[in-house]
Formats: sequence, C-alpha cells, structure tokens
Amino acid sequence: MDIVVAVTDNWGIGLGGTQTVVIPEDRKFFRTLTKGATVILGRRTLMDFPDAKPLPKRRNIILTTDTSFTVDGGETAHSVDAALKMVENDEKVFVIGGASVYRQLLPFCRYAYITRLFVNAQADSFFPDLDMNPHWKLIEASERMKSGEVEYVFLKYENTALDWKQAVV
Repeated sequence: MDIVVAVTDNWGIGLGGTQTVVIPEDRKFFRTLTKGATVILGRRTLMDFPDAKPLPKRRNIILTTDTSFTVDGGETAHSVDAALKMVENDEKVFVIGGASVYRQLLPFCRYAYITRLFVNAQADSFFPDLDMNPHWKLIEASERMKSGEVEYVFLKYENTALDWKQAVV
C-alpha cells in the first residue's frame, strides 16, 4: 500500500475541504499512478470530487465512521482494520486523503509519492513532514519543473520502519 499526495512548502494539503493548489501535471500523475488500482479515501475527500462520485477505473474504499454512509460505485470501511482487510489481496492500493486518513494509514504504507509544490499557500490541513520523520527516506526526486507560476517536483519516499514480512498489505 502506498500514499499519493500533493503538498505545499509547509506540507499543507487543504483549505476549507479542498486542495490548496492544483496543477494539471499533478492531476495527470495521479491519474496515471492510480488507474486500475484500489484507492482508500475519507468521506470528506470524496465530497470534494466532482459530483461527489467515486473515481472511475478504480476500486474506491471510503473510510468513514458514519455507519449509515453509502455511495454508488464505492465501498465503505468503518475502521482502519476493516479497510486493511478489504485490500489485503489487492495488488495496487493507494491512500489518497484526506489528512486524517493519511495519518491513520501512513504507518502501513511502503512508499509515499509526493508532489512538492513550491508555494506558500494558506492551509488548515497538513500531511506529516516526511523530511522530519526518521522512518521515511527520500529515494527519488525529479528535476524541478514549472506549471504556470508554480514550481514543483515529484518525490518518492520509502518507509524504512515497515517490516515487510509482518505487513498486512
């Protein structure tokens, strides 16, 4: 299981329930990476999607404590353990947000695919700073690129603390 997220200079990921900064190159990267995979996301993240519908061409698992929540085209899990059980036989699984879901599932992820946006944008939700976490190691970095006025890089981190023989996924 892996994570994919876009972060700003202060590891901000959202403001008022939506992404703070969006660039087309990140959206394309996200689509290419997650197409045909299973994605795990929170209910509030789902509500930020166009028409609040699950992503096409992916298995969507919505992690929510609301036991009455249902959505056409998606499955619900009411705990981290339930979500992990649902994906234990899936080949490609990506955690795609929001902040609470990222925090809960980060310890179970092998890789984090980060689009680092070099902008100082206001945020009220954040992704954990992997550069300050001794268990996460930067293993790949693209060249610095530009989309309009926004400079960015694609980064890949590896969770060195996860014991793969003991991992659930």
